[in-house]
Order: sequence, then C-alpha cells, then structure tokens
Amino acid sequence: MVGEPFFTPGVPIVLDRKGLADVGPGQLAVVTTGRGRARLERPLGPASSIESVLDGLLEHEGMRGADEPYEPPEPTLDGRVDLRDQLSFTIDPDTAKDFDDAISIGVEGDGLRAWVHIADVSHFVPAGSPLDQGASERGFSVYVPGRVAPMLPPELSEDLCSLRPRLDRLCVTVEVPFDGNLAAGEASFYRSVIRSRERLTYGGTERILNGSESADPDVTEALKLAERLAVELRRRRFARGALRITTDEVNFSFDGNGGVERAWLESEPHAHMLVEELMILANEAVGALLAGRRREALYRIHERPDPQAIGHLLAKLADLDVPTPPAPAEEQLTPGIAAGLAAQVSDRVTAYVEESGRGRDAFPALVLRSLKQARYDPRNLGHSGLASAAYCHFTSPIRRYPDLVCHRALLRELGVSDDPGPEEIGELAEHLSVTERAAANIEYRADDLCLAWLLGTVLFERGWDAIFEGEVTGVIPSGLFARFGEVFEGLLPARRLPGDYYELNELGTALVGRRGGRTFRLGDTIEIRVEDIDRQQGKVGLSLAA
Repeated sequence: MVGEPFFTPGVPIVLDRKGLADVGPGQLAVVTTGRGRARLERPLGPASSIESVLDGLLEHEGMRGADEPYEPPEPTLDGRVDLRDQLSFTIDPDTAKDFDDAISIGVEGDGLRAWVHIADVSHFVPAGSPLDQGASERGFSVYVPGRVAPMLPPELSEDLCSLRPRLDRLCVTVEVPFDGNLAAGEASFYRSVIRSRERLTYGGTERILNGSESADPDVTEALKLAERLAVELRRRRFARGALRITTDEVNFSFDGNGGVERAWLESEPHAHMLVEELMILANEAVGALLAGRRREALYRIHERPDPQAIGHLLAKLADLDVPTPPAPAEEQLTPGIAAGLAAQVSDRVTAYVEESGRGRDAFPALVLRSLKQARYDPRNLGHSGLASAAYCHFTSPIRRYPDLVCHRALLRELGVSDDPGPEEIGELAEHLSVTERAAANIEYRADDLCLAWLLGTVLFERGWDAIFEGEVTGVIPSGLFARFGEVFEGLLPARRLPGDYYELNELGTALVGRRGGRTFRLGDTIEIRVEDIDRQQGKVGLSLAA
C-alpha cells in the first residue's frame, strides 16, 4: 500500500504491511518514516471527513497535548482564604471545558468590591517537573473547531484545575475595592479556595442581563453589578488611549457525517466584554505589583508603533477616502505621538465602518498591520494597545504557560511559595512568543480547512457558476483577496483580471490597470465566482464575475 502526504506536497511512500489491516484507500493515518518502508502508527478516519482532517492537522503540527507521566498532588486548604460561601460564577463559551477564571462582586458602602479568582495551576504543576517542562515547551493549548490539544493533561485542564460549579477549587484571587466613582483602590492578592455557584455561558449571560432569561436573583444582581463595573472600566480604558479595534470570530457546527454544517461570524458578545474587562483589571494589578518591585516575570508587552508606519497608515487611509485625524509633520511624529494617533485612527475607522458598512474587513486589518506585534518579555515595556503602564498574562494558566510563570512570580513575592523562576527567562520569552504565533497559525489554518469543506457543499447546492458579492480585503502584486458569502475568503490572481495588466499602486492600497486605469481598491465591493478549492490546503481560487 502507498501513502500520499496530505498536508504538504511530497512523493508517495510505501507502507510496511504491519498494521495495514486497519486502514484502506481514502483513509488518513499517522505514519513514521525512516529506513525502509514507512510504518503505520494509527488510523485517523476517512480523508473525506473534516473531523479526521482536523485530527490529522494537530498530529501533523505535533500538537498532541500533554503526555508526561504525572501524579497530581492532593489539594490542601492550608494557608488559603476560604471563599466557598461567597457567590462566584464562571462565564465561558458554550463548548468550554477548561474554566480558568471565576468572578465575585458585591456592594460595599457606596462602591463595589470585585474578586477575580484564577485557577491555582502552580499547586498542581511543580516547577521543573517533567509536566512543567512539557508545558513550557508546548506553551499554549491549541484550539481548532471541535478539538483542543491541551497544554496540560485533561485530568488537570478539565477537572482538578477547572473551576467547575459546586466543587471546591484552589485559586489565586485578586481582590480590588472600588469607591463610589468606581475608581479602583489598592489590590490584594492571596491563595484561596472557592466553590463556583454557576457555570454561565456568554449567550445565557446576555439573556439574563436583557431580561429574556431568568436566574437566581442574587446571580442576576451580581451580573448587573459586574456589567456596571465593566462598562466603566472599558470607558476609562478607551479614554486613556487604548485601541478600539474589534474583529469578528468565525464559528462552526458539524453535520455529524464528516462535513461542516454551517459557519457564522460572531462579534464580541456584551457578556465577553464583562469578563474581558475584569481579566484586564487583574492582569494589570499583577503586572503593576511585579513591575513596581522590579521582579523577574514574563510581561505581556506591546511596544509603541513605529512613527513611519503610522504615517504610512494615514496616507493609505486617506487614499481610500477614510476620514483620519490630522497628522503632524514627519519630524514631529514621535513614538508617543504615534501611539496616540493610532488610538484616534482606531476610533475613526471603527466608527466609519459601522456607519458606512464599507471596508468592514479591510480597514481594521490595515490598522492592525501598522502596529507592532504583542509579545512576551522579561522587561516591563508597557502595553500600548491597552494603554497600560504594566501588563502581564495571569488569568489563563490552564492554557497559557506565561500565566503560570507570573503565578509563581506573584506567589514568591507574597512569600507563600518557593517555586523558582525560569533559568533563562529571556530565551523562554522568545520561545513563547514564537510558539504563540505558531499556535495561532494552526488555528487559522484549521478555520480555512473547515471553510473549504463548507464552500464545497455550498457550491454543490448552488452550482459552480454561482456569483457572490464580496469585499476586497487585501492586495498584493500577484492579485487580490476577497471576502464573500460573509465567511469565505479567496485569492483572485491578477492574471484572471481581464482586459489589462494590473499593478500594485505605490501605497499598496489598490491594483490598477496599466492601460485602462480600472482600479480594485481595499474595501471595494466586487462580484466573483469560485474557480477552484484546494481542500487539503484550505485555499480558494476566484475569478471576476463580470
């Protein structure tokens, strides 16, 4: 039997007979190569099934999850603040199993007091243990539709560390008082034990807040208090110069027969804002403590944008007829002024897209590409995108290793743990920054595979001559990218643009015909047909409909 590489081009390989009774033609399987014939490791299922393909993608990328030998220690309540009688709850997506964080909130005088409880993963994963080393190497859990390659074994990520309802769970708590004007007081930090009352979802929380779904009165009241606080925290964050760029997330449902039933874009739910602002609050509090005392940790940094990049962004947006704030002279454009301009631009672009409906995908992406990438660093260099003087990742230690590093740094500072920090923290910061980008690329690729599967079904039903209206989302010398059918995206090669030779303009905002001057600009509406679908690569080829 011959096996053909699935995700990357390559020559067919001959398989050893051993184990081949479990597979047949058209099946996906994991094989190992070496001297002689390749050996079958295990079958994954039919190559026509998207579930098998997603399993194969995780295998192909080495994302198998934790497999180190491990014996979890017994939970202990010694030295912990007992908060089991306090009302706390989690809010997560419908399909989540790893609940990193829970929230408690209450009225205090004319103000509020908020508690952010984060799973105490460091209690279960000793520094330097084989599991800790494996988690450090993996860096992150990788999520693809319907599947996850967890950073930690499921008995931890989905059970002992997960803040499941009505079970005692060990946490590290950040407690913050707020006065009558909702100005934050001094935060306190400690190890705790909680018992979450409710496992809420984003959708359920939305319905409780808008009155279309009932819940226990005390849960409803706590949610309303959390909403009031989160709205004010977000208002202040934007007022101090945080970027206001939002992107929709694609979600999928499967048909149970190896296909993708549907895909839809989901904008940030109001309930997600509620959680996000309280998590940012906790991350800033921990980051400020560690940075203020000059403690070694992994800070989440986002450096100020390059002034030249912001100057180019303003020129591009002006060329696309998008309103922009006035720009200072080039010699006056310092990194600080550039950061302020970026925040103003993000506001203007968001408002323009919402009002006009034009450039919904193209223009926010243009802003994001002009900024530097957020990364991890042992130095606190601030977070420009959040307008935070000090910031770290602390609130997701089940699925992100940098958060576990910050937990240990905080607990050492509190004098309640002697777990050592990483030996080469600079190298670790670089490794985790690279690993994070690699994990994100796998997740994007999985989405592309699912969309290619679904588009094939759509065209089977509508016919390959179907015309779609789309938006130009990207231009490169060899062609343009277009978003169509709400969720799909493909490449229209310049050679398929009829009647002229098209070149990229100087600002990189449009393809322009050399003779006729016809222009395809970012954000333009365009009618296209699908020419081909590469399901194994998740790529779509387009042509102009007219």
